[in-house]
Amino acid sequence: VVIGIALGTLLTIRFLPLRAPIRLYIEVWRGLPLIVTLFLIVYALPQTTFHVTFQPWVGAAIGLTLWGSAQVAEATRGAVESIPREQHEAAAALGFGWLGRHVFVVLPQAGRRLLPPLVSLMANVIQNTTLASLVGVTDILFAAKQQVERLAAPPPAGQLEQHGFAIYGAVLVFFFLISFPLTRLAAFLERRLV
Repeated sequence: VVIGIALGTLLTIRFLPLRAPIRLYIEVWRGLPLIVTLFLIVYALPQTTFHVTFQPWVGAAIGLTLWGSAQVAEATRGAVESIPREQHEAAAALGFGWLGRHVFVVLPQAGRRLLPPLVSLMANVIQNTTLASLVGVTDILFAAKQQVERLAAPPPAGQLEQHGFAIYGAVLVFFFLISFPLTRLAAFLERRLV
């Protein structure tokens, strides 16, 4: 989150030489599907001449961080640029320099506008952690799949047991109990803050 906020804020500086690399970073990691990012880091990166290998959970954390920081950076850029130019000019008229304008005038207002999409993005990141199971990370969905496969052994004669629906239903309830309050909080914050 901090990386994304910093990158998004830096992207609003008009004459910063780093704007092009920051924009490239954001566009690449926002443009790639998260699953492609995870596969690139966990499976393709070790095949390069660098021979960098990660434990699957480290690769998943790196992939989610790259994707999430790019999402936060773009949301931050949008929040900072949504502050009217008059606010910048008023702060400058009061004698604030660029840093003072941003710290005391622009960023507090942008923070109020950034909070609802940030909470919504957190719900999205939590939901996207299930993709980590595709690169070998044991998350709740992967553990549920293993449990269903373990229980799928032939039942004793005369008994028919279906555990898959109950197990995946429990996973659904788990994610709903986490995601629904976050999405409601984002909607509440949007009504109150923006």
